[in-house]
Amino acid sequence: MPAPDRTAPDRPVPDRPAPLVAPGPVLPSEQRARYARTVQLPGFGEVAQRRLRAARVLVVGAGGLGSAVLPLLAGAGFGTIGIVDDDSVELSNLPRQTIHRERDLGRPKTASAADAIHAIDAGIEVRVFPERLTSENALSILDGFDLVLDGSDNFPTRYLVDDAALLAGVPVVWGAVHRFGGQVGLSWAAHGPHYRDLFPVPPEPGSVPSCAEAGVLPSVCGVIGSLMASEATKVVTGEGDLLLGRVVVHDGLRGTFRELPYAADPQAAPVTELIDYELFCGVSSAEVVAGAEAPSAAATTVSPADLAARLAAGQPHILLDVREPWEADIAELPGSLLVPLDVVVRDAPGVAARLGDDPLVIICHHGIRAETARTLLEAAGAPGVVLVGGLDAWSREVDPSLPRY
Repeated sequence: MPAPDRTAPDRPVPDRPAPLVAPGPVLPSEQRARYARTVQLPGFGEVAQRRLRAARVLVVGAGGLGSAVLPLLAGAGFGTIGIVDDDSVELSNLPRQTIHRERDLGRPKTASAADAIHAIDAGIEVRVFPERLTSENALSILDGFDLVLDGSDNFPTRYLVDDAALLAGVPVVWGAVHRFGGQVGLSWAAHGPHYRDLFPVPPEPGSVPSCAEAGVLPSVCGVIGSLMASEATKVVTGEGDLLLGRVVVHDGLRGTFRELPYAADPQAAPVTELIDYELFCGVSSAEVVAGAEAPSAAATTVSPADLAARLAAGQPHILLDVREPWEADIAELPGSLLVPLDVVVRDAPGVAARLGDDPLVIICHHGIRAETARTLLEAAGAPGVVLVGGLDAWSREVDPSLPRY
């Protein structure tokens, strides 16, 4: 998602904030031995290590970025680590979510990640929140943490984390990955611009594919996650130059890094409360949480259970699958017509003319692309409904034999 041009070449460099966390107790001999190679770093020393041991950091997401971040935080000596994630480990996670193992398949990611952290350092306090972060629970979950690392993979959660952290008065180190590249930045309204200054409005729904839809090079998660862990260390200890007002952009195919400066938006409305972030980003809750049907979208959606009943009754239908061919090779509903979303975008009237008059059900992985296709096809004279939660929800609720990816 391109950022608006708010660069200010002559803007003053933000003052370096004081260390975020006061030093904890003097390290016992075992910990001095453990961190011997860290405390000898110039300007770091045992005091910085004691700050890390006293720090309480919350990581949102135990997926690709979380898998890179969490072991690094544990190894660095962060004393308290919280993990928020409502997902379970699946086979397709393992290439990039390396904190999880084959033996963890089906387990909550929070439990798997907690075990991995304790395998590195049994003395770390791990707090797990095996639930989705929402406007209702975000402030209570953030309470008691000094710093948030956001490794979420959707825009509603990113805006939610930024707003909640702003209200709680804590900084956020955020990362994002997409195919062969990624970004990392620091959002800290008390000392500089924050995420909403860089991205004041979310992208159009369906315009930015998720990791599940577009894929991501596993090593990119490691690069961006490592940068996030380094930034968290700098924020806590007060060492180094923080990413205030600048974003690091990594291109894994070219092996390059570049920096994007940005400034606070003086016209931005203040954040005073948490809102409906699915509505703000133009997606329904069903698209963010697979299988949860939004009441306001009842006329344009069909639940997996209802579609299964229609199919079992032999009712006429057209199943239009708008995913990519490689996705259909993994899993598909029998009898569906594969027309990738980019084809619908280029020629919705042509696709509509091919569909006929039977009721149209549009399918994708989670429902986001299907909703984009539904809007285009309806405008072209072919109204239809979207399978809520997509094939992912169908696999969980109707046919567990259908592979999930």
